[in-house]
Amino acid sequence: METVATENPAEVDLVYKPEAPERLQDLDIPRSLVEDLMLRYLYTKGSSCIRDLSKALKLSFPLLHELFQQLRQKKLFEVTGMEGNDYTFTLSGIGMETAGKRFTVSHYSGPAPVSMKIYNEAVRAQVVELKVNRQLLEKTLSELVLTDKFMDQLGPALASQKSIFLYGPTGNGKTSVVSRLFKIHKDPVLIPHAVEVDGQIIVLFDPAVHEKFDIDPTGLDRRWVVCRRPSIIVGGELEPNMLELQLEESTRVYAAPLQMKANNGLLIIDDFGRQILSPRYLLNRWIVPLDRRVDYLTLRYGLKFQIPFEMTVVFSTNLDPNDLADEAFLRRIQNKIYVEAVGAQVFDKIFQRVVSERSLPCEPGSGEMLRKLCLHLGPKELRACYPSDIVDIIASIGSYETQSIEINRESLKRAVKLYFTRPQAPPKE
Repeated sequence: METVATENPAEVDLVYKPEAPERLQDLDIPRSLVEDLMLRYLYTKGSSCIRDLSKALKLSFPLLHELFQQLRQKKLFEVTGMEGNDYTFTLSGIGMETAGKRFTVSHYSGPAPVSMKIYNEAVRAQVVELKVNRQLLEKTLSELVLTDKFMDQLGPALASQKSIFLYGPTGNGKTSVVSRLFKIHKDPVLIPHAVEVDGQIIVLFDPAVHEKFDIDPTGLDRRWVVCRRPSIIVGGELEPNMLELQLEESTRVYAAPLQMKANNGLLIIDDFGRQILSPRYLLNRWIVPLDRRVDYLTLRYGLKFQIPFEMTVVFSTNLDPNDLADEAFLRRIQNKIYVEAVGAQVFDKIFQRVVSERSLPCEPGSGEMLRKLCLHLGPKELRACYPSDIVDIIASIGSYETQSIEINRESLKRAVKLYFTRPQAPPKE
């Protein structure tokens, strides 16, 4: 999986902004769960104060102060110091024994989770209309040379916020396009550190996938993280277990599946059809979520529950869609865009852009020469990737021979011969 880093905004306008619970009765999760988190934290740290506990569990000081007093009355804590209304404390003998039992159930002592009910409400609340027009799309994909026909198909598909199927011959920019689609989204979303279901904890926020904004809106429940809308790209590494809850045996904590991490954003399946799992498996797994916008997950002991499936799923493939999916599934993907081989004019523009961006000396007529060489030795149609790939080879030759790089007839011929395969002659008898 991969994500792309972006600039951090100075301010954000949140469409959903839950307030931090200040009292135990305001909690949306069982109080016993917070008690367990508190005891496990002390069990691993040895001692703490309420203020540090508040930072670790992402819960308010007043709420934890109230819970501390209740657990202190049960003789689970021993106070070792005090500053103002804050206490420094450690586990008592009874507290150590109780915390040890809690630790065998789960090792998790991080940020407190939100309830699945609240998580569902948050995801639904953060589904907003995507306002995309030609100007925004051109700005988003300004690094690429694309036809008006393609742009006028992709724009409405994105505006629909329904699933998209990009298909066509390899090397014509499908991956380059999908890897830049995250720029379409400008607004932030809230993603919880973790979610609670039936007393079990599912870790959701993943710094490897979610891009956190370094801001702290006043009054916001700190169990939530302000992030850019997710844009997750997964290719050939996609496996069936990535679509289900994964229980970490050593900690007894669940990791959220891929589609749960992508809620309120984009989930891009690149090179669709070349994964370890079969296309039929993925299509059967998601035929209901794509249609009804809900998915179902199952805990280790069989409890099944519902989560939102609120994302734009983009499939990208160079295989024939009819070989990958049946009519029932393709009907659920309303936007199907054929990314065709490029014409001569687009090919020349791509070549000129590549040469210009690298500030390389170029012999007049090199673009036309490259076109003819590619059509002669290649698959009889032009691909968007050829100019960049061929220039890379020329640069490598120059580096190997410690010579200055120049784009001319001879260097193009040499590079093209290295790039394309040729039929081998039959063995002599």
